[in-house]
Amino acid sequence: MKVLIVDDEANIHKTTSIALRAMGHQAFSAYSGSQAIRKLEENKVDVIFLDLRLGPENGLEVYDKIRSEGFEMPIIIFTAFSSISTAIEATKKGVFDYVLKPFVPEQIRQALDRVGKNLSLESKVEELKTEVSESAPPALFESQDKSMQAIYRLTERAAPSDATVLILGPSGTGKTVLAKRIHSLSKRSKNPFVVVHCPSLSKELLESELFGHVKGAFTGAVKDTWGKIEAADGGTLFLDEIGDLPLEIQAKLLRFLQERQYERVGETKTRTGNVRIIAATNKDLQKDAQDGRFREDLFYRLNVISVVMPPLAERPHDIKGLAQAFLQHHARRQGRGDACTFSDSALAAILSYSWPGNIRELHNLIERCLILCDGGTIELDDLPMEVRSQSADGRSSRSHITIGGHFTLEEVEEAHINGVLNSTDNYQDAAEILGINKTTLYRKRKRNPELETADT
Repeated sequence: MKVLIVDDEANIHKTTSIALRAMGHQAFSAYSGSQAIRKLEENKVDVIFLDLRLGPENGLEVYDKIRSEGFEMPIIIFTAFSSISTAIEATKKGVFDYVLKPFVPEQIRQALDRVGKNLSLESKVEELKTEVSESAPPALFESQDKSMQAIYRLTERAAPSDATVLILGPSGTGKTVLAKRIHSLSKRSKNPFVVVHCPSLSKELLESELFGHVKGAFTGAVKDTWGKIEAADGGTLFLDEIGDLPLEIQAKLLRFLQERQYERVGETKTRTGNVRIIAATNKDLQKDAQDGRFREDLFYRLNVISVVMPPLAERPHDIKGLAQAFLQHHARRQGRGDACTFSDSALAAILSYSWPGNIRELHNLIERCLILCDGGTIELDDLPMEVRSQSADGRSSRSHITIGGHFTLEEVEEAHINGVLNSTDNYQDAAEILGINKTTLYRKRKRNPELETADT
């Protein structure tokens, strides 16, 4: 951890710093409240040791000042035995812990162990909140497909190292899930897994998101902000859809991969980052590098260990298992228990369908079908038209919808909207792809029962 020592005695700084470094921590020193604030503005700190009697200053007033400036890290009070009652009052006020002077290194170790456990619990809570908010489907790492078995073996061997991993493959094939799996099997698993979605922001905001910025660096930069590299310190930084990373930022990322050094936007101070990089893209990065759309040197830096996720259509033996796992997952979420199932004809149609949206499309489709079906069995008629039309049992009354075929505009529109809905995460993304606003999409959904479903 990065520890700030705030004390007016030089000997305390020396002995505490030696003890902290021996334990593998990094120590910073401040001799006054104002100096402490400056140190906090310059460096990301995990915990503070604060003297209760800081020369002419009152340690609790310094504590209040630190909190008023927006710094929320745990603060441990240094106090003499004579002021222990004040220290107890300080803990009621929000101080994390206190250490009696004179102290020995073991007391420092125990205090930091308590901080570490607390931070670990907070991290787990945040991960659980994220999983709940994303309604994450179960992650399955067993496969009947030989190519997937080879991918799982490769990633399990690579996970304990710090090697950069590049995950390639079409959208919806489970690249993010695999990245989380690699992190969970690594020696960094107790530290953060932080995601940067490269296409989601402008070049300027993406640079700040990645590296951080200082106050005044650009319009709207009202305070110093730490980027995702600092947030992932000790853990894994996942760069999703890295093929969309602007060329200007590619140069800075290359430098970070080579030297582990970077600067926040608007700052000249060079910092170091201790993160493992995992990147993913649905693009052909090698071709983009040859065509000048992606830096060739960055591609080779990223391509230390490379895996290619196959489309779901190339994993036919896995479709049934995935479909049943998603069905049970959503049945439990909807309070239907474990009795939900597929009819034989519905399952046959699911196994026959080509799944252009891959695992994401399968997951979304089953969630929608379970919401709309009567009872606990998903029937053939509960499936969207484009899935029914590819059913191998011949029970569909319609041929596969094709452009130029003998279909009404309503049938074509229904099939196209269904396909887009099933291959995206939410209605906003679907509306943008369709070129209509979200309200219009909702109206079409209400007008056509085939599209009626819950917003995901």
